[in-house]
Amino acid sequence: MLKKIIILFLLCCVSLLQAQTKIDSVDTPSYLEDQIYLSLTYNGLMNSPKAVSQNGFSGGISAGFIKDIPFNLNDNFGIGIGLGYGYNAYIQNIKITNENNVTIFSLAEDYKTNWLRLHTIELPFEIRWRNSTLEKYKFWRIYTGIKTSYIFTSKSKFTDFESTLITKNIKQLNKLQYGIIFSAGYSTWNLYIYYGLSPLFKNSSLNNSEALKLNDFKVGLKFYIM
Repeated sequence: MLKKIIILFLLCCVSLLQAQTKIDSVDTPSYLEDQIYLSLTYNGLMNSPKAVSQNGFSGGISAGFIKDIPFNLNDNFGIGIGLGYGYNAYIQNIKITNENNVTIFSLAEDYKTNWLRLHTIELPFEIRWRNSTLEKYKFWRIYTGIKTSYIFTSKSKFTDFESTLITKNIKQLNKLQYGIIFSAGYSTWNLYIYYGLSPLFKNSSLNNSEALKLNDFKVGLKFYIM
């Protein structure tokens, strides 16, 4: 699946260069929607075992820059390629511990605190449509595409009434994440959805029995700042 995404990305880049050459060769006013983005999301876990539940608010924030590259002379259809940073927290009842250099996943019981936090580098790739013009700065937009993320650090914390356990850089995390992104809205305010296609963990099971095939799902707001 990942190879197909990479091939699709390369093909789009080739088409992009060809389209950009044609646009640059026409003596016509042009504009780019180069933008800083900020997203605020609620993070959900899909495909979780029945015993797994989320409690509290699992939130995320990401920010970065997207280079806008139009495909047509009206500059209202094109692609965006970006680079950013993401922070995501998951408050749930999966207890993650490390014993003898082996990561163990079990159900947390009678606890005060239990969370997992991830820091990522993001590479969003968007196909973009909007009804903007050279003079129109507030417009409707629909952007969709693929976001690839790399988890460069992770940390979990479990606290009960007797002790606190902290696990860093969890080996079973699938560090390379990718999924479908969608944002739509008017002007700065946009609905944002991320649907993860890659599992959050690899070769992992809950209580050494039920496989952990968790996928990430995010919904929230995305702000584009020109």
